[in-house]
Amino acid sequence: MVARIYKPAKTAMQSGTARTNEWVLEFEPQRPRTVDPLMGWTGQQDPREQVQLTFATKEEAIAYAERNGIPYTVSEPQPRRPVRKSYADNFRYGRIGSWTH
Repeated sequence: MVARIYKPAKTAMQSGTARTNEWVLEFEPQRPRTVDPLMGWTGQQDPREQVQLTFATKEEAIAYAERNGIPYTVSEPQPRRPVRKSYADNFRYGRIGSWTH
């Protein structure tokens, strides 16, 4: 079972960068999810899919995987472009774009 090491991106509901500075090791699914015939919920058969380990650095995550004999792939994070926008820009006189209300 291959593990994936990556740095999580911030969610759409998040304005800050909390919980995006750590590296995560999680296992890739081996089998597709199954549908429970009675309730219709989706589930998995492998408990390793629920495991998610966090590390302070990428090197710590790689060392853990190598120490335990876990094959892994590393996904490097994409750099974010800084957003330079203020709330007052929504009401600027020369605003480009139509008002929705």
